[in-house]
Amino acid sequence: MIEFPELITNKLTLRKIKPNDIPSLLKYCNNKNISEQIINIPYPYLEDDAIFRMNFVLQGFRNKERYVFAISLKDSEELIGEIGLHLDKGNNSAQFGYWIAEPFWGKGIATEALAAILKFGFETLHLNKIYATHYIDNLSSGKVMLNNKMIKEAEMKGHYKIDEVYKDVIQYRLTKKEYEELNRR
Repeated sequence: MIEFPELITNKLTLRKIKPNDIPSLLKYCNNKNISEQIINIPYPYLEDDAIFRMNFVLQGFRNKERYVFAISLKDSEELIGEIGLHLDKGNNSAQFGYWIAEPFWGKGIATEALAAILKFGFETLHLNKIYATHYIDNLSSGKVMLNNKMIKEAEMKGHYKIDEVYKDVIQYRLTKKEYEELNRR
């Protein structure tokens, strides 16, 4: 894949991140409610963090290591979140991660974006497995995964060390076979 793909859903456009997304990254990521749930979003979130993030995302695509999409509403170019696949080529799998700007929480955006990413991962990238974890106290993230028929496969105790505190996570998965079975119904 030479060009970064664009995915269109009912309400959303998932697209390549661009330099003019930096103000939105600063506006929405500089939020403790976001940084407490996303391991690689610091707080405070500064312009250097946004520039580093953009370079990380673009380099990952060039190296075919990750596909991180900016999320925007169909009728707007404003970045309101991100969702991406971080590839494990040796195992033909990927871990996904996402964040949604707080003013857009509870509107089904993450659920819709994840459905598009699952389709892209299984039907375009031909992955065998897509999985993700969420902190045990972030029930909304778990709901996004359940809404997409992902299967809880593990509770991992003390999985991440954040600010000297060990955090538990729940992991969900979907295999290509499970995805295909869901889409036959």
